[in-house]
Parts: sequence; structure tokens; C-alpha cells
Amino acid sequence: MAEWLKTAKSATERAEDDAKTRATVETLLKDIEERGDAVVRELSEKFDKYSPASFKLSQAEIDDLIAQLSDQELHDIKFAQEQVRNFAQAQRDSMLDIEVEPMPGVILGHKNIPVQSVGCYVPGGKFPMVASAHMSVATASVAGVPRIVAATPPFQGKPNPGVIAAMHLGGAHEIYVMGGIQAVGAMAIGTETIEPVHMIVGPGNAFVAEAKRQLFGRVGIDLFAGPTETMVIADDTVDAELCATDLLGQAEHGYNSPCVLLTNSRKLAEETMAEIERILKILPTADTARVSWEEYGEVIVAEDYDEMLKIADDIASEHVQVMTDRDDWFLEHMTCYGALFLGPRTNVANGDKVIGTNHTLPTKKAGRYTGGLWVGKFLKTHSYQKVTTDEAAAMIGEYGSRLCMLEGFVGHAEQCNIRVRRYGGRNVPYGTGAEPQKAAE
Repeated sequence: MAEWLKTAKSATERAEDDAKTRATVETLLKDIEERGDAVVRELSEKFDKYSPASFKLSQAEIDDLIAQLSDQELHDIKFAQEQVRNFAQAQRDSMLDIEVEPMPGVILGHKNIPVQSVGCYVPGGKFPMVASAHMSVATASVAGVPRIVAATPPFQGKPNPGVIAAMHLGGAHEIYVMGGIQAVGAMAIGTETIEPVHMIVGPGNAFVAEAKRQLFGRVGIDLFAGPTETMVIADDTVDAELCATDLLGQAEHGYNSPCVLLTNSRKLAEETMAEIERILKILPTADTARVSWEEYGEVIVAEDYDEMLKIADDIASEHVQVMTDRDDWFLEHMTCYGALFLGPRTNVANGDKVIGTNHTLPTKKAGRYTGGLWVGKFLKTHSYQKVTTDEAAAMIGEYGSRLCMLEGFVGHAEQCNIRVRRYGGRNVPYGTGAEPQKAAE
């Protein structure tokens, strides 16, 4: 049986936190709907201490911000964005429109059509999340979305040049400097100055995730991407320093970032816990990382690899870093996660920033039923059908007529019957099912 050497906050405590967040978000979204721009400004002043003449950046302001970056910084942003675009394009190329003729005169097909307007939220409370702009804006651009709106909070009181550059280079058509609930609400609901979008994407804190949850249905969303989660699955082929570094690298995201070590080595577990304490004494972001580790960190010692697999799939963590003597075995058998990072040479930070896969991933066990953000999330697959011959119209109509009558839908049956009469030349009494056509002798 697995043993928990360290446990996280209880589910009850987390539920209490969620309830407070839910109530706050519900009130603020209602205010945005009723008072629009005024509420957006009030919330920006309250939470971000930011109140510009216009939240929307002009082209001149965008150009000025980009000019503040060094040549190397701009090169690095473009390099990372190229990796994301290349992988997104490969994914898009795998999605084909189809058209088939399953029987003579009957044509069925589907088309992949871009969502017509998308709001991309790029978080930036404690850190300017340059990479998040690639993941949402650039990917939407590859999908062919004709209106891409991007929003990000001010960083230390002003727009962050790196984030704005990534948004602009990624293909954003409108860029707003506003954060949190007010940004998500304004893009989804609309205000006097912001036309609402059809879909909201992007990660964020618990309030952003809850706002997306409450707005789902009114607009589409990518997924419920809340505070980041990480799991390290390791055996004695790696050392404690590597495990501790990778756990704390994600714990620094915020005060509520779950981080889990899952291993079959008690020695590695104990050494990793000691190594975490050592690193926390020298890590510049330790104030944040320590809270996440103390309140949301877990250390689990399993009996064997099969038990590790079972526990990992049950937790369904957002990021799962696998460093064992059988990494590909986990790739083959794991079914519930956000993204896998295989082998000690691979790490979540590279996946987050530059390697090319998308870093907006499912959290809170959502990996059991959905994957992360990808180019396909910005595409809607719409089917169509066309009957091109009289014979097919009559034949399909006959079956449809009887099946509609089986369900009691007489009006539906008449849609079929009128085709049988007109294109099949058969006298079907009104409100009855079409009799089977007798085969010619």
C-alpha cells in the first residue's frame, strides 16, 4: 500500500476556499454586465492600481513597448513563438475536412471552421507570462481565427513590453491592459467599448478560472485552467536535487500550486524532502514556493510501478514529469494528465516557455476528460449532408419516415414522406410511415 509521507490541504479546506471565490466572481460578473466599462475601471484601480485613458493599446503604444526590448529578448520571444507555431501548424495539418459518399446519391462531410472571435487572457500578477501569449494568441492565429482579442494585467503598474510584444507578434488584433475577472468578464460579456467574443481561453488564478466556469455556455472556453499543478514520478535512477528543483520550479507560481512527488523509493522521498528545505533557504521566490509546498505539497511512496501508475492517473496532475527506468512505459499506460515530460533531460519549464507544445493544460482532475489547449480548440467541426439523386431521396426518406413514426414524430415523418412522394413517385398516406418498397421480381 502507498504511504503519504507528506499530505496537502484537505478537500474540505479547498472547498471552503472555492466557495468564497465563487461568490466573489458571481457578484463582479453581474456588475460588469450591468455597468460595463465603469466597473472594469473600478476593478482595475482597486486590484491593479491602473487607470489609463484607454485600456486598449494603440499601435503607437505597442511599437513603443516593443522598442524597449533588447535585440536578444526580441529574438528569444520570436524563437519560442516559432516553436509553438510550428507544432500548432503540424496539428492543424492533421485535421482534415472530409467528404464521403456512403451510398450512391448521398454525400456526407464535415468542415473545420475557426471560431470567429476569441479572447486570450494572459496572466501576469506576480510574473509577466510572456509564454502564455504564444500559447493562446499564436495558436489561435494558426487556426485562422479572424478576430483575436488579448488582455493582460499591468505588471508593476504598467504594460509589460515582453508580454505585449508576444501578443502583437502572435497575431492579436486588439490588445487590452487589464487583468483578472474584469478582463475575462469584459471580453465575454462586452462593454460599451469592447465587443464580446465567442470564446475565452488562457490560464489564470482561481478567480480567472472561476470566471471562465461561470461564463461557460454564454461563451465557449478552452478548459478550466486554474493554479498550476505538478507531479514528479521518479525512482532511484535520479537524485533528490533534481526532484526538489523540479517540484519547487512549479511551486513558485503561486500560493496554491499543488506539487507532488510520487516514487517507489523511500530513500529518494526522504532525501527530496530534505533537499526542498535546503533549496527554500536560497530560492529568491521562496516566500511563494514555501506556502505552496507546505499547504499543497505531497510526498507519496508507492510499492511498485503499477501502484505509481494507478495513483498518478487518479491524481490526474496538470504537469507530470517522469524520471524512471521505464519512462516510455508510463507514456504507453498513463491515461489521465495534462502533459507528460519524459526523462531527466526534459523539464516542465521548457514545456512552459519554449519547446513548442502548449502549456495551457487541464487542472483539478480535468485531465480525466480533456486535453490541453491546442489548435483544434479554436476550430469547430461542422457536418453537412446532401442528397443528389431522386433514388437516394426516396430510399433514405422511406427509412426516415418509419423511424420517425416509431418515435411518434408525425411532422418529422412528413418531411421524409414528401420526398418519397415527389422523388419516388409513391403514394404515402398523410401521417403514416412509408411502406417498404417491394423488390422487383
